[in-house]
Amino acid sequence: MPHLNLESFKPLTFPAQCGDVEFLFQADYKNQSGGALIATRYKGREFFLVHKKTENKELLKSDKVTRPSPNFLVKHALLAYAECSGSRILDSNVDNAPENTHLKTHDALKSIPFFVENFPRGREVRIEIGFGSARHLLHQAAANPEVLFIGLEIHKPSIEQALKQIVIQKLSNIMVLDYDARLFLEFVPSNIVGKIYVHFPVPWDKKPHRRVISEAFLKESDRVLSVGGTLELRTDSENYYRFALETFSSPAKSRFDVRKNQEIAIVSKYEDRWKKMEKNIYDVTFTCEDESPEPDIIGDFSFSSDPIDFSVIDRIKKETYKREWGFLHVERTFSIGEDGSMLRLSMGSFDRPESTYVIIQNATARYYPTTPVPSSANLKAHILLNELIHG
Repeated sequence: MPHLNLESFKPLTFPAQCGDVEFLFQADYKNQSGGALIATRYKGREFFLVHKKTENKELLKSDKVTRPSPNFLVKHALLAYAECSGSRILDSNVDNAPENTHLKTHDALKSIPFFVENFPRGREVRIEIGFGSARHLLHQAAANPEVLFIGLEIHKPSIEQALKQIVIQKLSNIMVLDYDARLFLEFVPSNIVGKIYVHFPVPWDKKPHRRVISEAFLKESDRVLSVGGTLELRTDSENYYRFALETFSSPAKSRFDVRKNQEIAIVSKYEDRWKKMEKNIYDVTFTCEDESPEPDIIGDFSFSSDPIDFSVIDRIKKETYKREWGFLHVERTFSIGEDGSMLRLSMGSFDRPESTYVIIQNATARYYPTTPVPSSANLKAHILLNELIHG
């Protein structure tokens, strides 16, 4: 992750602007010796930089919850803050290279609101989850120009490499998203996806609840797939293979087939390596047989206009509120100036939690920098939060 180690941390007078980077406000950690979040706006994206004190240095890095892609945005903002505040850099892993020319010219990288608000329709959609080196994604897109491919990946360097290749190969039918696949399918319309590729996911043998494949994921896949559409798992892990067999067998009615060591048109560098090691490769393919209705998403993320009692914040941060649909937990609290507070929340489904921030100022509340995605569990968590902070 990009970061700077500073000789001393020098705060700004907010709001401040350094070149084309804006620094909007600072949220200081409560009940912690030093440290803050710095709200930053650059190229239309809002995110936090994090300041933390270490034994001999002051660390400045990106916040994990709001971190944007590509990494150039964070690197440029970090250097801008150091320059604007007059903070001397002791060491860093941030280069001063200009933005990659290929990344400047692409429009393939999308945010989750793009899909939530206006999911692309009118042609077949195929989704690849965890595309890694993007060999398979790029090959499929080049071979099927009439199909829209959506690639999901959370590894930033892999995303940037894919975007570069999309520009070099002049592919116009790929959209890339930095997002958790387990959440994403909930926002895909029913019956429009031809294929879902899950190739060599992390096995998570010690934490199986973190696997992409699950009964809930299978249910959502069945809903978004068109009749005859397929969910294709390809793995070298025998444990994951057996887990998938059990999961795909769980519905009262299901159709799937299993293959072993089948050749496909394009493989990743890791699969090449595993084949040289004579490891077995397993394919488990689920096929959708029925149409599904569109899901109902009810509610929004607005807060009540009633005044907020700030004493409530101290009370709710001491407890994790667990419900049948999921949970709500205040991970950390911050102060903004003399009369503002901010909460970092973890909320939603137990299997697919989302982290977000809520700012409370002038006795009103709002999410920052964006509202959570409107999943059913997140909406229920919001209703609970609204009830708690308004007594």
